[in-house]
Amino acid sequence: MERRDFLKWGAIGGFGLVVTAGDLLWQIEQVQAAELPPKAPVSLDPDAALQKLMAGNQRFVKHQPQYPDQTQARLQEVAQAQHPFATILSCADSRVPAEIIFDQGIGDIFDVRIAGNIATPEATGSIEYAAALLNTPLLMVLGHERCGAVTAAVQNELLPGDISTFVKAIKPVVQKFKDQSGDLVDKVVVANVHYQIERLKRSPLLSERLQSGKLKIVGGRYDLDTGSVGIIT
Repeated sequence: MERRDFLKWGAIGGFGLVVTAGDLLWQIEQVQAAELPPKAPVSLDPDAALQKLMAGNQRFVKHQPQYPDQTQARLQEVAQAQHPFATILSCADSRVPAEIIFDQGIGDIFDVRIAGNIATPEATGSIEYAAALLNTPLLMVLGHERCGAVTAAVQNELLPGDISTFVKAIKPVVQKFKDQSGDLVDKVVVANVHYQIERLKRSPLLSERLQSGKLKIVGGRYDLDTGSVGIIT
């Protein structure tokens, strides 16, 4: 073997040793972290919870994610109990994954997803569970740009199966804009968020927590083009 080949292979071998050592060090750190006692849950007030959520979205927009709460230690921490700081009722659209667009991790968000972000009895019950039993201080109803469910409701399409059920849930909003011009879909996206929030406020469980200041409900609109979430209430 020529000297240059020997040096090349020696360098590759050395690099392999460095990687192996680095992997070993990482594994040791993970084991040590997993052995730490669970941290006491940090209790946030509603405004602080909203600030934390929106700060995560800004990191996502700027492509500076921190990927918090995604370690083995976090898995162990929340294995027996959950303390999410926010509940999000969002559309089931594959382009709107809450934990990613808000740069959060395991156990941070109580995620309720349904086409058109509509407050069905089942969705409302899930949200009540998070608010009343998990003491989640923030609820965001999140609509998004070019929502397919809203578009179907605006176009009054005849749809197969149970797809028509979520269209029916949005139609009362569409009626308010039937004589208007402009981007009707985007207007209904925003109005639908308001409408679903009003429906949620009829819940005695959520209403009581709102009045006591233990819960804050806000609306949001997600921009598919930029990744930014804007508060719309």
